[in-house]
Amino acid sequence: MQASTSYQHGSRWLHIIAFLIFAFSAGASFTVDGFAAEKAKPFITAADLDLLQFLPPPPAKDSLQTKNELAELLKLQLLRTSEMEARAQADATENVWRFADVMGPDFKPESLPKFAAFFDRVVGTEGAVIDPAKEKWNRPRPYIFSDLVKPVVATPKSGSYPSGHATAGTMMGVVLSNMVPERRAQIMARAWEFGENRLVGGVHYRSDIEAARISGMLIVAEMMKRPDFKAGFEPAKKELRSALGLAAEPSR
Repeated sequence: MQASTSYQHGSRWLHIIAFLIFAFSAGASFTVDGFAAEKAKPFITAADLDLLQFLPPPPAKDSLQTKNELAELLKLQLLRTSEMEARAQADATENVWRFADVMGPDFKPESLPKFAAFFDRVVGTEGAVIDPAKEKWNRPRPYIFSDLVKPVVATPKSGSYPSGHATAGTMMGVVLSNMVPERRAQIMARAWEFGENRLVGGVHYRSDIEAARISGMLIVAEMMKRPDFKAGFEPAKKELRSALGLAAEPSR
């Protein structure tokens, strides 16, 4: 894929993210009463948000797009460094603590129990919504489609489209950046990298990642309507901002 095309995809996605963040900050009001962390219970499931109604099917195996996406992976495979591989391997862990490099040394689970429980549910929601779509489309992973692809991360058995990891990365980035808007640019750049590292790892195509970013935004928008999400957001934000030494509310 040409660089200009990648830039256009990124630019479109960031514009949509900006709109979603604006809608979130302008229209949401949260209460703290009644929130009790439930062990990774998803906020919504595929019964609440059917991605088959929003996403196009993945490119056909014999399509020009699939051939171009495979070529992109093979080129990346030649260019990736040991540092890039290590980063992709670390990002195979699907949790919010991978954002520690932009959040700072005080961003750690032992200091943030409410925040941790809240984000366990955020991440748990990804699979509850994404997995039925992955099963329906069942797109073969790149390394199954071509033995020229040599993954450097664990090779999942699920379908390739859309990427669950990139979906979760988008969800975490949007929610986290609304808790700490002062670091929004860094957080969203890290969320972007989280998805890109699935390409570096050799386990997804470009269109898997793009569909995942759309999916992540759709899921966040739907979660924001739910009373239990609303009840959990504010205490998690308060705990996080306190741990980071930030004011209780960001300055306007």
